[in-house]
Amino acid sequence: MPSLASSTTAADRPGSKGTVSVLLAAHNEAATIASVIAGVRTVLPDALEVVVVDDGSGDATAALAEAAGARVIRLHPNRGKGVALRTAIQASHGDWLVLIDADGQDDPADITLLLAATGDGVAMVNGSRFIGRLHRGAISLPNRLGNLAFTGLLDLLYGARITDSQAGFRAVRGDLARGLELSSVEYEIETEMLAALLRSGLRVVEVPVERYPRGGGETDFRRVRNGLRILRTMISGRLRRR
Repeated sequence: MPSLASSTTAADRPGSKGTVSVLLAAHNEAATIASVIAGVRTVLPDALEVVVVDDGSGDATAALAEAAGARVIRLHPNRGKGVALRTAIQASHGDWLVLIDADGQDDPADITLLLAATGDGVAMVNGSRFIGRLHRGAISLPNRLGNLAFTGLLDLLYGARITDSQAGFRAVRGDLARGLELSSVEYEIETEMLAALLRSGLRVVEVPVERYPRGGGETDFRRVRNGLRILRTMISGRLRRR
């Protein structure tokens, strides 16, 4: 698990502009949600808001998130990560939105790197695990190979130079994110968002981040099912007009 970083104020974040909302989609993440929120608050004590969308959890995720100081939106029944993130985005108010996983795999300390890259003309900063550091057990070999294959295809289709198309840890301009016509239900949300920005000719940059094994619980990701949804989203997005 990542360690908590020292606090950083807005004035200490070169490149950051305006207010920051931190968004988490969570489904049965009681083992990690409180520590992730605590890490976020340590790094961003001046964050405008921390929004957790509890996606039909059967455990204490929502209660623990509220106790940790987050604003919690409850969905019932479980709707999928895409629905949860779309809900969080539309409920947000920040000039910049930081999306971070609720399972403890992302290091909140790396938020500083994301925000430092939000210079003029940048629409989104992608936190890439593949130019950063993957700790042992952070990703299975089949998932890693599949991710790299999808990333290569996305680069080919969109003329991009992205290294981690499925990164869930990213910072995106709030006005752009809230204006996107997203329709993803599950894990294709990261691809849909990235493809929409690239298709519109907007600037996406990457920074290296660390990735740890899950801090508890089980992933809802299903390799074949979600892989096919990601592939369909990538191709259909390329066929759409700007």
